[in-house]
Amino acid sequence: MRRQGPPSEIGRLAAPIARLLDGAWQRMHWWIGAMALLYLLSGITIVKPDEAAVILRWGRLVGETPALQEHGSGLLFAFPEPIDKVVRVQVKKVSEVSVGALIASPDEEEEEGDSSSLSPLQGYAITGDHNIVQVDMVARYRIREPAEWAFYSPDSETILSVEVTAAMVRSLGEMGVDRVLADGRKDLIAKAARRAQAGLDAARSGLELTSLELTRLTPPQALTSDFDAVQSAFIGAETRKKEAQAFAEGVVPQSRAAADQEVQEAHAAADTDLAQARGDAAAFLALDKQYRANPAVVRERLYRDAVDQAIGGAGNVRWVPPPPGGNYKGFRITISGGSKSGSPEISGDDQR
Repeated sequence: MRRQGPPSEIGRLAAPIARLLDGAWQRMHWWIGAMALLYLLSGITIVKPDEAAVILRWGRLVGETPALQEHGSGLLFAFPEPIDKVVRVQVKKVSEVSVGALIASPDEEEEEGDSSSLSPLQGYAITGDHNIVQVDMVARYRIREPAEWAFYSPDSETILSVEVTAAMVRSLGEMGVDRVLADGRKDLIAKAARRAQAGLDAARSGLELTSLELTRLTPPQALTSDFDAVQSAFIGAETRKKEAQAFAEGVVPQSRAAADQEVQEAHAAADTDLAQARGDAAAFLALDKQYRANPAVVRERLYRDAVDQAIGGAGNVRWVPPPPGGNYKGFRITISGGSKSGSPEISGDDQR
């Protein structure tokens, strides 16, 4: 049998501590068990109906897919911290943030006062036709992907402001200032919202931009008078343009009606002249046919008709027969204006 040596100095010093711990355990072991149980139960989380929750275990998301990573309303069982960290996200809450990177702050505007120059410290954007505008916006958003928002996203308002500002600057650079300040705001907001959402998705922010509102879209204060002058000139030009259009709308139909009337009258005159020409041609052809059949009779009739037509309006008429034998060479009838009787004089180279 091996003989035990004297107790060591360490054992002698630790004996009181061991007896103290043993006595404490005998008296408080149930308290320690209760505390351990409470620690384990601290991992139970109540997720509200308007919330979703994700679990970070040692800093990593629990779950392989977004469906497994996100937990709906109800009781959620997880390990207590520091093993697991439960992040609750209000997915139905719509928050808003003011985006004023493209406009001067109130303090800067007061400092500038009535200055005619634009300070480089003021925010602004350049339009597609190289004009300067200032934009103040309010962006409303909600958390669409709780897992991405909890694990990847930095400060929500910061990333949202950056993406909205970048999208607005790019969209303004594609539009002219006249359209931006007049009827192009709706298109501008739509383009900027689409681009901002694409940027938020690329950054895996988990945010959804629900609306974008322009609370102010104006030229800089230092350039307001110049923009007003341009706008007045533009309005004047549009007014004159509308007046010209109204005048044209009244004159053009009248001119077209007059032209149509002239065309119709010309067609009618052409039809009348054509009918008369055809009648004259038909009469001439008929006369020619008769002349070929009986030249002497037709010649006599034509002569009489011509004489009747020539002296039909005379007061005193004396009939002068034609030269015998049809010899009309040198034959002339002269009506003397100084003769009291108004009798014609007959002369000719060969009278028989």
